[in-house]
Parts: sequence; structure tokens; C-alpha cells
Amino acid sequence: MNLRILTLAVALASAAGAYAQGTAASAPVASSPAKKQLVQKVLSLQQPGIENMARALTQEPAQQLWQQAEMALQSNVAADKREAVARDIQADLKKYVDETVPLVRDRATKLAPTVIGPMLEEKFTEDELKQLVAWMESPVSHKYQQMAPELQRALGEKLVRETGATVEPKVRALQDTIAKRLGLPPRPAQAASGAAPKKK
Repeated sequence: MNLRILTLAVALASAAGAYAQGTAASAPVASSPAKKQLVQKVLSLQQPGIENMARALTQEPAQQLWQQAEMALQSNVAADKREAVARDIQADLKKYVDETVPLVRDRATKLAPTVIGPMLEEKFTEDELKQLVAWMESPVSHKYQQMAPELQRALGEKLVRETGATVEPKVRALQDTIAKRLGLPPRPAQAASGAAPKKK
């Protein structure tokens, strides 16, 4: 999920940068009722992607909190109570996701026409929008979109395997630094040495 959010952030930043540069460098492409209709079609076809983005943005904090909770369970909760506490935390996280995802998804759906729509209308010609709609409706596009989660997952897993040994010590060092600044007690020796707790 981190990779998905990073990819999305890079894509949005690139789009925003290109949009800002394009706005300063060139005049807007003429609009028309036909173009507005094509933009609405693109937004409609992009709806699943918009909803997935909203879901990912909402679930990301819950996943991070669970990872932190798993570590804390090992050092702060008695062994005979860990399973029950873990279940309670998971229930809390599920409640958060169940309540929050619809709110963020609905807001994303309302924002998309006012954020993405004008950008598409300004920067694409009517013919380009027709081509874009044709691509988005094509079997090849559907196949690629269906494969996208699998592709992202495969890349993410490989990335974690190949960078984990480098990144994890930096994350632990950062956690220790922040804890020290906050006046929190140091982590137990097992956690500080890098020995990861066994997952159930």
C-alpha cells in the first residue's frame, strides 16, 4: 500500500506540475458542450480508480497503526493477553475503515469533476478525449486495470525484499530519535537489535 500511495503521489505531483507549466506556457484548448460530455465520460470510466485511491488513502493510516500496535503488543502487553488485545485493536481499526472509507470515497467522487474535469477540458482537444474514452473502454485497458493491483503488489514485494535491510535500520533509528525527543523510554533490547517479533 505504501507503494501505491507513493505512486499516486508522484503521479498527482507530475500532473500538477505539468498542468501548472502548461497553463503558463500555452493558451487553454477551446471548450464545447461535446467536450464537456466527453470529460464526464472519462470521469465516469475513471470512477473505480477514484474510489480505489480514496480507499487506499483511508486505509493507509490504519495499516501503519496496526504495524505499530503489533510491535507494542510484544513489549507492552503480557503474553497471555496479547491475542485478546490484538483482536480488540483489529476491531477498532475495522470500525475506523468501515466508517471512514465511505466518507472519503464520496468526497473524492464529488471533488473529481471540479478538480480533474477542468484540467481535462482545458488540456485535451475533443479528438484527444475521444481517443482517451476509446482507450479506457477497450478490452486492453480493462485487462491492464485488472492487472494493476497484481503488478503493484509484485513490484512492492520485490522492492521491500531488496530495500528492507537498508531501510529498516533507518526507520528504527528514526523511531529511537523521535522517542528520545518525546522523552519516551527506549525500546526493549530485542526490538532495538532489529529482531522482528514473530507474526501470528
